[in-house]
Amino acid sequence: MKPPTKRLSDLKPPAPPMDVYAPPKPRVSRQKPGKVLSAAERAAFLAARPDLDAGPKK
Repeated sequence: MKPPTKRLSDLKPPAPPMDVYAPPKPRVSRQKPGKVLSAAERAAFLAARPDLDAGPKK
């Protein structure tokens, strides 16, 4: 009879239990939120870039 196949989860030690939520790392917290253009800024940007489609906004 064939022995049962070994899975990777059988070979790895179990993960330690999570005690408390860890705060985000500094690398994550340094990310800046995206800038949202106003209607006037968007119109000026699209006027300066004729190669971009100035179609209706979804």
